[in-house]
Amino acid sequence: MKVGILALQGAFHEHERMLQYAASLHEDIEDLETFFVRTPAELMNDGKLLDGMIFPGGESTAMGLVGQATGIWDTLRAYVHESNKPVWGTCAGMILLSERVIGSTATIVGGQSLIGGMDVTVCRNYFGSQVSSFEMDTPPPPPSRGSASIGGGATPFPGVFIRAPAILQAGEQSKGVEVLGRVVATPCRQAAATLKELDARIASGVNVFKAPCMPVVDALDRDKDGVIKVMNEREVSPVDEEKKSEDSTMPIILPGAAACGAREVICVVRSKNLLCTAFHPELTDDVRWHIYFLDMVRESILRKE
Repeated sequence: MKVGILALQGAFHEHERMLQYAASLHEDIEDLETFFVRTPAELMNDGKLLDGMIFPGGESTAMGLVGQATGIWDTLRAYVHESNKPVWGTCAGMILLSERVIGSTATIVGGQSLIGGMDVTVCRNYFGSQVSSFEMDTPPPPPSRGSASIGGGATPFPGVFIRAPAILQAGEQSKGVEVLGRVVATPCRQAAATLKELDARIASGVNVFKAPCMPVVDALDRDKDGVIKVMNEREVSPVDEEKKSEDSTMPIILPGAAACGAREVICVVRSKNLLCTAFHPELTDDVRWHIYFLDMVRESILRKE
């Protein structure tokens, strides 16, 4: 079994440590090899594609810039969309795998460089800045072949959230999208302002997707210098009829905010060969999600034998 870890930036060393630890506990895995991937050629080993990939937590915008500069981005897109091999994105990696991102700050001109593949709408930095990092209980992984050997079962998983995103909307279960974990959490001030305005625009019938080629949705108005203009309720003007969308390709429904501002958001989702977690399992000593991913890789290998 050969698993690659995208090593452009972020917690790739931590993922390698946890993968090796998970393999040492798994009764059916004895030959795990891990590889740091920085170039298109490193997605191959002995003339074959790696059996699985992890996109680690870190800074998604920086990964996108470096990835485009090194030429690996198109190769990663092909790997995700065409190979059917397991790919796991954690935190920033989840953002890269998402199809739609709500941005609270300006990113790259033309939209953040996403790899896509996971039918979800993600809010970047939903939980706040670096100083707002925290840990909270999250649902444990579903049972898998390797989980029986380590125990833990239904015990909550310690979710480490560092400048973390949240999934606001996932695709249909009938199309293979499976929500594996939800939490109730209050967005940070900046994300709350963005979502409030986005809610208002959606309710008014606006197509919040600015263009098919620009997957980052930024709902707030900005001045000529790019500074966000945050509006309170009394300043929000009615939406002009001509601004309403007549050809929105996808309806978007976000979970409503409670009186305290908290929303139920998705923190783990799987779609066939893709897995996303909003938190950082690699920064804990709990190996269960890494066991679960290795089982995804193992099952993928067995299907092709």
